[in-house]
Amino acid sequence: MRAPIVFLALLSASALAKPWNGIDPGTSKREDVVKKFGEPTKSVPSEGKEVIAYLGKQLIKGTTQAQFRVDATTKVVERIDVFPGPVIDRESVENSYGPACPAGAQPEGPCYVKKVTDDFQTYFQYPKLGLAVFLNTDGKTVQSFIYTAPKTK
Repeated sequence: MRAPIVFLALLSASALAKPWNGIDPGTSKREDVVKKFGEPTKSVPSEGKEVIAYLGKQLIKGTTQAQFRVDATTKVVERIDVFPGPVIDRESVENSYGPACPAGAQPEGPCYVKKVTDDFQTYFQYPKLGLAVFLNTDGKTVQSFIYTAPKTK
């Protein structure tokens, strides 16, 4: 199970700083993404945003797909969706990013709040890190990581 640990190390090289592979939601620009990863496989306009995706021949190492949502006006990356290539389990996520937050308490550090989407998909929200980790239907392995600018208080 070395691959998931290596991939998580790439994902969390500086978890508190919240970038993924050197791209920081809320700060990095579209040109930073293209400079780092090359021209995207796809570029799709969507509601004032541009979604650029890397898959197929432009696949980013350790992923099956990566998408960057960019503000069409400012060209700032707002969100990164990463679909990991290796299987990453829940325990690896908790060891890398933090455990569940104490019940009834406001998240103080790197801990997650377990949530469920309207279509019953379980995910862990790490509010201080700007990270959501969506689980597969088995509830034990990761489907995707969503990076956004962290909420500050």
